[in-house]
Amino acid sequence: MVRLPGRPDTRTPRSFGHPRAPFGAHRPDGTAGSGSGSAPGVLRAALSARSVAGQVFILQVVIVLLLVVAAVVAQVLQVRHDSDLEARNRSLAAAGTFANAPGTATALRAPDPTAVLQPSAEAARKASNVDFIVVMNTAGIRYTHPNPDRIGKKFVGTIGPALHGGTVVEHLNGTIGPLVQVVVPVRDAGGKVVGLVSAGITTAHVGGAADQQVPLLLAAAAAALALATAGTALVSRRLLRQTHGLGPYEMTRMYEHHDAVLHAVREGVLIVGGDGQLLLANDEAHRLLDLPDDAEMRSVLDLGLDDETAGLLASGRVATDEVHLVKDKLVAINQRPTDLEGGPPGSVTTLRDSTELRALSGRAEVARERLNMLYDAGVGIGTSLDVSRTAQELAELAVPRFADFVTVDLFEAVLNGDEPKPGTDLRRAAYSGIRKDAPLYPLGEHIRFVPTSPQARSLATGQSVVEPDLREAPGWRAQDFERTGEIVEYGIHSLITVPLRTGNLILGVANFWRSEKPQPFDAEDVTLAEELVARAAVSIDNARRYTREHSMAVTLQRSLLPRSLPAQDALDIAYRYLPAQSGVGGDWFDVLPLPGARVALVVGDVVGHGLHAAATMGRLRTAVHNFSSLDLPPDELLGLLDELVGRIDQDETPADGAAAVTGATCLYAVYDPVSRRCTIARAGHLPPAVVYPDGRVEFPDVPAGPPLGLGGLPFETAELELPEGSRLVLYTDGLVEDRDRDIDVGLDLLRDALGHAPDASPEETCRVVLDRLPVRPADDVALIVAETRVLGEDRVAEWEVPSDPAAVSEIRAKVTRQLADWNLDELTFTTELILSELVTNAIRYGRGPIGVRLLLARSLICEVSDGTTTSPHLRYAASTDEGGRGLFLVAQIADRWGTRYTPTGKIIWAEQPLP
Repeated sequence: MVRLPGRPDTRTPRSFGHPRAPFGAHRPDGTAGSGSGSAPGVLRAALSARSVAGQVFILQVVIVLLLVVAAVVAQVLQVRHDSDLEARNRSLAAAGTFANAPGTATALRAPDPTAVLQPSAEAARKASNVDFIVVMNTAGIRYTHPNPDRIGKKFVGTIGPALHGGTVVEHLNGTIGPLVQVVVPVRDAGGKVVGLVSAGITTAHVGGAADQQVPLLLAAAAAALALATAGTALVSRRLLRQTHGLGPYEMTRMYEHHDAVLHAVREGVLIVGGDGQLLLANDEAHRLLDLPDDAEMRSVLDLGLDDETAGLLASGRVATDEVHLVKDKLVAINQRPTDLEGGPPGSVTTLRDSTELRALSGRAEVARERLNMLYDAGVGIGTSLDVSRTAQELAELAVPRFADFVTVDLFEAVLNGDEPKPGTDLRRAAYSGIRKDAPLYPLGEHIRFVPTSPQARSLATGQSVVEPDLREAPGWRAQDFERTGEIVEYGIHSLITVPLRTGNLILGVANFWRSEKPQPFDAEDVTLAEELVARAAVSIDNARRYTREHSMAVTLQRSLLPRSLPAQDALDIAYRYLPAQSGVGGDWFDVLPLPGARVALVVGDVVGHGLHAAATMGRLRTAVHNFSSLDLPPDELLGLLDELVGRIDQDETPADGAAAVTGATCLYAVYDPVSRRCTIARAGHLPPAVVYPDGRVEFPDVPAGPPLGLGGLPFETAELELPEGSRLVLYTDGLVEDRDRDIDVGLDLLRDALGHAPDASPEETCRVVLDRLPVRPADDVALIVAETRVLGEDRVAEWEVPSDPAAVSEIRAKVTRQLADWNLDELTFTTELILSELVTNAIRYGRGPIGVRLLLARSLICEVSDGTTTSPHLRYAASTDEGGRGLFLVAQIADRWGTRYTPTGKIIWAEQPLP
C-alpha cells in the first residue's frame, strides 16, 4: 500500500473495503466481481487460471486426482496379485491331491491308464474348480485331459524339475487363455517318480470375482473425486468472494495503486461502515468537509460536521446531488449503500464542490431544455405530408414546455396546396393548450386580422412580434374587444407571433400564449420561437407542395378512369376502385360494349405511382378503346397493345434515364350472351376467378403471356363456357398481394371470400371481398364482379341463305314475320332495306355459307355472315354510277354498322334503336 506523505498510515487492510464498483474491478472472464451467483457460475469463475481462486482450485483438484489415481492403481495391482496367488494355490492343491491319491501310481502301471484315470481326473477337476487336471507319464504323454482329443499328445509346459521330484509353477498363454499351471510328480511306494500330474486355472476364472470389484472401486474413486472437487469448489468460492476473481498480479496492482487513485481524484470519497464509522476518506473529502487527521475509524457524528450533513452520512440513505452548506462551501452529495449486491453493510459517498456551478446551473438547465426542444422539433415535426397535421405537431410540441397555448393560422390556399394569397382570410389550422376552455378562436375558424393586431403586423413585415403584456396592447385588443377581454380575464398575459415563412412565401402565423408563468416572453423566448417555427414552416411548405401534386395526380387519375358503366344486357356489373394513400397508381379497368350484344371487360396495372403512372394508364385505356372498336380477338388486341407499349418505351425517356413504362399488365375478356362463351387473354396479369351458380370457385387456367412491352412472344386465349348466373371476378394485385403476404395466401383468401357468399349479387360480392380481405393502402386496388346473363332463344333468329339472288325476297319475308312476333313492325321497312343490301352484297361478292341473324337486345342488331375476309368500304357513288349506294344507305339508316372477322370469314352488322 502507498503511504500518503505527511500522514501516518493508521488504516488496516479492512479499511480499504472491497475493491468493487468504486474501483471498477472485474473478473478476468469479463463479469463484475460481485462474489455472488450460482454454483456453476462460481465454478466457471474459479476455473479461470488467471485468478487466485482459480489457481488454488486447479492445484487442489490435481492433487486429489493424483491421489485417487494412485489408490486405484494400487488396488488394481493388489487385485491382480491376489488373483495370481489364488490361482497358484488352487492349482497346486488340486495337482498335489490327485498325485498323492491312493491308486494314482497303481493306475499308471495299468495296461490302459486313461480308462482308469480319466473319470477320476474329471471328477477331481470339477470338485476342485480348476480348468484342467492332466495326468502324464514321465515322457510328458497325456493320459487324461478335459478335451479327449488332447489325450495321447505331448504336454505343453515345463516338466524337468518335476521329474526330479520338484514342483513346477509357471504362467503362460494356453489355448484357453492366460493361466497358471502346476506340475507335481507321482511317486510309487519306493519314492520313485512314475508319472506327473498338472493342474491349471485361467487368471480370468480366478480373477472374476476380483474383477467384479473393479467397477465398485472405480465408482468409489469417482465419488471421492467428486466430493473432493465439491469441497475444493466451496473453498475456492470463499476465496473467490474474498479476491473478487482477481489474479495475483491484479490484486497486487490494485492494492498498490488504489490509495493513490482515491486521493488523486477531484471528488471527495467517503466509505462509512454499517455502524456509522468512517472507514476511508480521501484528500478531497478532508478538504471539502475539513475533517481531522484521525477521522478514520471514528463515528461520523463525532467529526465536527453540521447536524444535517452528519445525519445524512450516518443514515446511509440514498442521496442524489443533495446540496449542503458546509462552512462556506456548497457541497453536492451523492450517496449509495454498499450492500445492494451482497456487499458489506455501509455506504459510499461522493462529494463535489458546486459553489461555482450553482450559479450557472439554472441557465444551463434552460439552455439544455431548449436544445432538447429543437432536437424534438427536428424529429417530431413533419412526420406526415399533411398540412394540418404538421401544424398540429408544432402546437403540441411547444405545449407546455415553452408556452401554455399555441395556435397556428394558415391561409386557406395553403391548406388546399396552393401558394398563399396575401390579404385573404386565414383559418385556424392547429390548437393545443394546457386546458381546452381558453377563449381563443376555435379550430377551423376563419379569421381576418385587423391591421393593428400583432398577427397582421407580422404577416406584413415578415418579422416576429412580441406583446409582453396583453393588457397594455391596444392594437391586439382592437381585434375583438369582447373576445380579447375574455382572454385577458382568463389569465393569458403574454404573446409571441411568428410568421411561417419559407423563402419569400408567408404561409401564416404561429401564436405562442403564456398564462401560467408570470414572467412575460423575452428576447431569448422570441429566438427559440423563431427556431421552432422556421423548422415547422419548411415541413408545412413541403406538405403544401405534396398536397398540390397529389391533388393534381388524383384529378388526372379520376378523369382517366370510367365515371359510369355503359348500358348493356350481357352482364350485371359492380366494381370497386381503392386508390393508394401514398399516391396515385396505375391500376385501371373498363367495360366496353361490342357488336352482337357482346361485352369486353378489361383490367390492367401500370407499375409505379404518381403522375407518370396515371398518364400511362390513361394512354393504355384509350388504346384499348380504339383497338376494341376493331372488334379484334383478345390475343390480337393484346399483341397490338404490346407493340404500343414498346413504342412508348422507345419514344419517351424521362430525364433520369429510366424507362418510360417500367411494367404494365392487362387482362382482356369478351363475353357473348348468346353462346355463353367467354374468351380471355392476359399479359402478365393475375388470372380471373369464376364463381359458378352452384357455389364453386375456380381460377381457370388462362395462359399467362408476358407483361406488355417485352415483345416477341405471342399471346394465347382461353375459352370458358359460363352458365347463366356465373360471376366473373377480375382484380389487380393490390387486392391479394402486399409486402407481408404472399400472393398464394391472398388468392386463398379471395377464394374463401367468394365462396362465403355464393348467392350474393355483384354489389354484395364486392362488399364481402373487401370486408374479408385485409386490404392495405400501399397499392391501388381494382375489383370487377360481372354476373353473366343469357340472350334467350326467343330473342335470337337465325337463317341460312342460299347463294341465289332470288333468296333475298324469302329472307325479307322471314324477317318481317319475326319483327311482327317481336312487336317491332315500325322497323320492318328499314330492316328489310338493310338486310336486302347486306345479303345482296354477300351473294354477289362473298362466298358461302351465308347466314342472317337478328338479335333483340337494347337495340335491334342485324348480322350477315359469309365465308370471305374482304371488308366492304363505304363510298359516295357518282350520279352516273349504276351501284355503290348500298352501304351508304345502310350507314344512313342504322345507328351503327361495322365488320368483325371470325375464324371462318366475316360478319357485317348494323344496329337500329328500338322504338
